[in-house]
Amino acid sequence: MGKFGVIVLDSFGVGAMDDVPKVRPDDIGANTALNIIKAVPQIKIPNLIKLGLMNAIGEERGEFKFSPTANWGTSNLMHHGADSYLAHQEIMGTKPKMPLLQPFNEVIDTVEEQVKKDGFSVKKYGDPGHQLLLVNDCATIGDNLEADPGQVYNVTAALDEMPFDEITRLGESVRSVVKVSRVIAFGGREVTLKEILKARKVEHEKYVGVSAPESGVYNVDYHVIHLGYGINPKVQLPQILRRSNIDVALVGKTADIINVDTERKFPGVDTNYLFDKFIEQSKDMKNGLLFMNIQETDLAGHAEDPVSYADVLEKADKKLKEVIPLFTGDDILIVMADHGDDPTIGFTLHTRERTPLLIYKEGKHNKYVGDRSTLSDVGATGADYFNVDAPENGKSFLHRIIDGTDIGD
Repeated sequence: MGKFGVIVLDSFGVGAMDDVPKVRPDDIGANTALNIIKAVPQIKIPNLIKLGLMNAIGEERGEFKFSPTANWGTSNLMHHGADSYLAHQEIMGTKPKMPLLQPFNEVIDTVEEQVKKDGFSVKKYGDPGHQLLLVNDCATIGDNLEADPGQVYNVTAALDEMPFDEITRLGESVRSVVKVSRVIAFGGREVTLKEILKARKVEHEKYVGVSAPESGVYNVDYHVIHLGYGINPKVQLPQILRRSNIDVALVGKTADIINVDTERKFPGVDTNYLFDKFIEQSKDMKNGLLFMNIQETDLAGHAEDPVSYADVLEKADKKLKEVIPLFTGDDILIVMADHGDDPTIGFTLHTRERTPLLIYKEGKHNKYVGDRSTLSDVGATGADYFNVDAPENGKSFLHRIIDGTDIGD
């Protein structure tokens, strides 16, 4: 055994899934990675190319060629839609369940009653049927406008006015009475309720929320917690490993959304900071799982900004040059995504795309792990690698990396 590293470049998909024409026709033509290369042809990402990015995309473009030495594959999403929270649960071995889709205004009275019961000051804001809840004059509750409509509710707060433990308590209050897949509670400094409300939007005539990127909460000292529905962390790889006394390190968004008892948690958003923590942990950890999410790619996708997206990819690529030499011997490193968020497609939502599986193992070359049916195959491969109980979902592709066979697949 050794280190099993997973780096998720959030929203870095490599082409619309086959079911998109039926289930998400707006995503037809989405290909986040390829369309960024098209939009910013001067982008410099040599390490991703060497790891097999163009192999995963399935076509070459200009100077961006297939890698003859790459170990690579792709994965489809088993979860409904294209959601970061559900995708990370899926990666770690959860079998996704169909979420309840429900506009926030259908449950606003229930949430208002519960939040008041939990000691908060609450009032409705907006026209009937198109309302947010205002809490303590410094936070809002409404639909998430970046995820699939009706799947996620947001608590958006001014961190200078409401401490993060209170933002968390407010999120837990909402979570206790709703059945959508996720409640996200977050806040940032140097932002006011007035600025948050300025970013209020109504979409499809029934989803009412605050555009998080436009509100400014991401800009200074961003804090966030993701509260899921119907997730059993006991059957996921991190808790399985901890029960076997194997180390787990969570870096970035994974520290907020993966439930496991570990002292190695490093939340944050800045790409360079997160890679530095991943590098630090890679040097310190001899045997264990390192699981990191790079979120700034996702933020650039939501902002429909391919230039900013390319800039984040270049930062990540430079850091990968430092990471790769730390994975030696039996160590395995997987660079992947959780879905897409094509900044060129004409809207801000995630896109339902296959994800790349770019795999580094010292001394192994030109191994193809296939087009996987679920992201959970990564978690199952990790369990196989550490020789622990398999998670709830997924099939290992470890032997395809080691010797190119399907043993255990």
